[in-house]
Amino acid sequence: METREYGDGGPQLSVVGLGCNNFGMKLDAEGSRAVVAAALDAGITHFDTAEMYGEGKSEEFLGAALADRRDEAVIATKYLPRPQDEPWTPGVLATRIREACESSLRRLGTDRIDVYYQHYPDPEAPVEEVVETLDELVRAGKVLHVATSNVDAGRITGSRQVAEKLGLTPFTGVQAEWNLLSRDVEAGVVPAARAAGMGVVPYFPLASGLLTGKYAAGQPYPEGSRFALIPYFAQVATEENFRKVEQLTRFAADRGRSIIEFAFGWLLAQDGVASVIAGATTPEQVAANAAAIGWKPDAQELAAVQDILR
Repeated sequence: METREYGDGGPQLSVVGLGCNNFGMKLDAEGSRAVVAAALDAGITHFDTAEMYGEGKSEEFLGAALADRRDEAVIATKYLPRPQDEPWTPGVLATRIREACESSLRRLGTDRIDVYYQHYPDPEAPVEEVVETLDELVRAGKVLHVATSNVDAGRITGSRQVAEKLGLTPFTGVQAEWNLLSRDVEAGVVPAARAAGMGVVPYFPLASGLLTGKYAAGQPYPEGSRFALIPYFAQVATEENFRKVEQLTRFAADRGRSIIEFAFGWLLAQDGVASVIAGATTPEQVAANAAAIGWKPDAQELAAVQDILR
């Protein structure tokens, strides 16, 4: 599988990454191991998890599954900010980051985290505290690269300026929700990341499943599906989005492709995108995601899709 550099000087990521948010929730240790093995066999080396997934079980299951193949993988995980009910005072967030890192290393059963993310920004703590603490972890060898997620353009630019001013490790990339039906990041986040020399890793590339074709307008959601289980994700299932999915599905079919292939291909055709994260609960889903990257839309096709989405 093709790999791309994550930002300026970042790690090489497989263009499809495995989102491990199902580990410890929908999948037990054995199921997680099977999915990880299928990913590695398909050429996927980018594994994305977080301390909050499965209340830590995701990291545990991923670490166990990679035990004897650790050097084949790029492990990305994320720390949570301080609890909202804990007032910020200087050093509180730094302590939270250090403790979270140690806990993640222990659960993953590894001596280093390849990409360590700020999962969400702390609304009160100065960016200097974040950048300085993450740089400390890099210098200690516990973290190889640092990145951020769920931030706006201002925070991306500000963190880069602080890192350059203080001579500290800059963020190598940003993770953001981005797909054919969710494009808000194109106005600010993506241009700011590119200007800062950061790569972009989109998550929810299939719009929580709406871009798979398994949901139909006016029909009940399939039993056990994400939309049926978690109403929050079903918010994307609007009449307008169903209309767009129908048009995009027809557009892809006219070219002998599936909507899933186009969803991945469209993202990977965007400047600065290093890898696209997709979750899976079965080895078959992993194989399908890995096989969906064969289509590289040309400029004419990308322009045509702009008209559909407009």
